Amino acid sequence: METVQAALWVVVLLVALALLFDFMNGFHDAANSIATVVSTGVLKPAQAVLFAAFFNVVAIFVFHLSVAATVGKGIVQPGVVDTHVVFGALVGAITWNVITWYYGIPSSSSHALIGGIVGAVIAKA
Repeated sequence: METVQAALWVVVLLVALALLFDFMNGFHDAANSIATVVSTGVLKPAQAVLFAAFFNVVAIFVFHLSVAATVGKGIVQPGVVDTHVVFGALVGAITWNVITWYYGIPSSSSHALIGGIVGAVIAKA
């Protein structure tokens, strides 16, 4: 029973980290896509946020999970990935997102996650 509870807490922690990463991905991407149209005066901030929100929701129906499928294959061997690798990848990507956000450096959260996965697999090896 203790093994099941420990596994549940690991899953809960990984889901929480994934949600935190997803939130950070949203504010990185939103800032990158909204800043241009707001700073040039094409759209007002509220219009730009609504525009971005609408197309973020519509994108899943148009592009399905194509990007996720591309990222999920060919980067590392699936047999190597375990909870430690996922934890390391998420922590690395979140850390990089916070550093680049703090210093105002434009960055890609998706690329940070790929780097986190590669780094975690190298560290595991």
